[in-house]
Order: sequence, then structure tokens, then C-alpha cells
Amino acid sequence: MRNLLATTLVFGALAHSVAMADTAKKPEKEVIPPLVEPAAKPPKTPATDYAKQALDFYRVAACGPDRAIPSQFTAAPIDRHCKEVTETYATYKKAWVDKAVPFINELRPKDAPKTVVYPFGGGDLSSALAAFPDATEITTISLESAGDVRVIDTIKQATLTQDLGKVAFLLGYLYKSAHSTTDGLQQGSHSELSSTLAMALSGMVVHGLEPVSLRYFDIQGDGTLRYLSNEELDLRVAEYAATKRGKTPPKVVTHYWYEQDTPFNNVEITFRPRGDAKAAPRTYRHIVANLDDPHLDVDDRVIKHLRLKGKVSVMTKAASFLLWYDDFTKIRNHLLATTAWMISDASGIPPSYAEPAGFEHVTYGEFAGPYFVIDAKGTRHEFVKLWKSQPKRPLAFRFGYPDANKAAHLMVMRPKAASASTK
Repeated sequence: MRNLLATTLVFGALAHSVAMADTAKKPEKEVIPPLVEPAAKPPKTPATDYAKQALDFYRVAACGPDRAIPSQFTAAPIDRHCKEVTETYATYKKAWVDKAVPFINELRPKDAPKTVVYPFGGGDLSSALAAFPDATEITTISLESAGDVRVIDTIKQATLTQDLGKVAFLLGYLYKSAHSTTDGLQQGSHSELSSTLAMALSGMVVHGLEPVSLRYFDIQGDGTLRYLSNEELDLRVAEYAATKRGKTPPKVVTHYWYEQDTPFNNVEITFRPRGDAKAAPRTYRHIVANLDDPHLDVDDRVIKHLRLKGKVSVMTKAASFLLWYDDFTKIRNHLLATTAWMISDASGIPPSYAEPAGFEHVTYGEFAGPYFVIDAKGTRHEFVKLWKSQPKRPLAFRFGYPDANKAAHLMVMRPKAASASTK
């Protein structure tokens, strides 16, 4: 099953490349429909906390320790899954986490905000925790839905076993390659057992943390959050099924992918060090949003929500170089207005935008050019020049994409006034 999935992802990546080339020759304009909210009115019931389901999901899919396997499942397939995943974690910690955490700790200013924004991040909580181990709030934004944690109570054993195979494959790819493919994230997020949730919870396992609560939410028109009850989610599930909402992809998609639309888009998980009931809970949120300008023109609630955070720390990696493009101006400008410190690979913000906004870049590793990108404006040359203009600073681990020569690279974007010494 995992070999079949790997083959599917390879062919998916090839199709993706062909689609990019074809679209580059004959661009089509995507028509963004008006925002449609679910018709169901919120019932007068309090928001629901799925803490138990989060802990069961954490144990079964992410292989969190110190918790029994739920009694409705056969233990053997979960034990096999967890043997594989635990070995992946151990290799990842030795090869990446144990190198990245102390290295980035030396780069990150002591006063960097503990509120972190990670656009185009999927459910990659582990990388965010490695870059910002003391973060009190982390927000990832991507096209993939969080998924329904409630399925851990009802999923059939055969489906669970199959979906655990997908989870193991995607975690293996992320933790061995330092990034995920959009193909893999999209496929995994459509499984009954959500890989987005599994990925986030696996980050907690890797870093010695555990979930405390899990709630779903909507972003309101002013950017504030409204948490959802189980009754409201049930109404939405019925409505989506009746109207087949979320089942039909757009006819034209500008950047080759489109955001999921489910009743379970946005999730908040609070977490703490494993076994430390006295520790103050920290917050992780995952938000579904297409961050290109046409979508933000129609629905800018995610930008309004991010503005409420004030100055933030930012990271991005393996972001398909979207911050290079003219139709991601709104999110790029927002980041330039609110970033106190940012770490990224070369899919971060180009110097031609960062420098006029008062930022400078500090480079690490080597960069001879991107290994893939549609780059009509020649932005790659900015980055090649940037790396050549600075002293060569070694980098012992990959952060996101490799460069065209498969070399590791990383850059920090900071205000020009920053006088901290560079490594």
C-alpha cells in the first residue's frame, strides 16, 4: 500500500510539473466565487472541547506514549505503525532536530516574539517548535483542512489500518526530507484519518509535548475567533453532504491547487510538556486559507486575524516560492508590516521587497538557484547574488527545499537596525 502511495505521489508530482509548464504558456484567470458561509445557524450550545479524541488520535496516529490504545481497535496494526513511526522520529531527531534547535537558538534574538506565524506550513508543527521552542502561540496556514478528530471514535479497523499507512508515509517524507510535497499533503488531508492532524500531533510527540484540548473555530469578519459546538458541526456535516459542498474542484485553478472546504477547516489545539499538569498550556492553530490576492480580495478574514497578533516571528519553508509572485502581494506586504524576525529557505521574501521595507537577509549554506520554479521575473538571480555577496556560513542540516545542486540553505530576514553578530 505504501509503495502504491509513493508511486501515486511521484506521478502526481510529474503531473504537477507538466501542469505548471502548460499554465505558464497559456495562463488562465481563476474565477473566485463569492464567499459562502454554511447556512446552518449556530445553535445555542457552548463550544465543544474534543480533548479525549485528541488524546486518542495522538496515541493511535502520532504514537504518543503513556496512553492505552482505544479498546475498539486491534492493537497489532497500530503497534506495527508505531514501530515504524517511532523509528522515523528517532532518526529525525538525531539527523535534524538535534542539529537545528541549537543552531537556530543561536540565530534567533532573545526578544523575538513568542507568537509565530507559519504560512504555507501544512500541519508542520514540529519544524515550528524546532525553530521556536518557547513559542506560546503558533499558527500554520495552508490549503489543507485540519480534518475531523471525531472519526477516531467511529473509524472502521480496515480503514484505520489503511490510513495509518498514509500517515506513516507522509511523516516519513517530512521527517526525512525536511519538507512535504503538496501532492502528499492534499492526499493525506482527504483521508478519513486526517494526516494534517496526525502531522501536528506528531510534532508534539517529537518535542515531548501532549495535547490538552482541541476545538474547531470560524474566523469572524473582524478577525476574532468563534468556537464551534458539536451540534453546529453536525449541522454542517449534514449540509455539506446534502449539497455535495466541497466535492467539486474549481474549473480553473491559478496555482494548480485549491483549498479544501470542509466543516472541519480550522482547529485549535492547546498543549503542554508531557506529564506536566501544572504547565501553562500553549496554543497551536491551523487555518485553511488560499493566500493569493484574488482569494484575499474576496475573503480577507485571515489577514484581519493575523493583524490582531501585532508583531510576530515568522517562518516559512518549502513554500513553492509563492512569496516571489505578484499575486501574493497582500500576504507578502502583511508579513513585511508585522514581522519582527523571520527564518526561511529561499522560498521566503525576496530582497527586492525586503530591503525597501527596512529588512536585511543573512544567509547560511549554499544557494545556486531553485531546483524548480516558474520565474518569469528572474527572481532567482536576486537570491544567487545574495548568497554570493555574503560570507559562506556553514549549515549542517536542510531547512526546507535544497537548492538546484541539492545543497542545504537557510536565511534570516531581520530589521536592518539589528546589530546582533552573525554566526
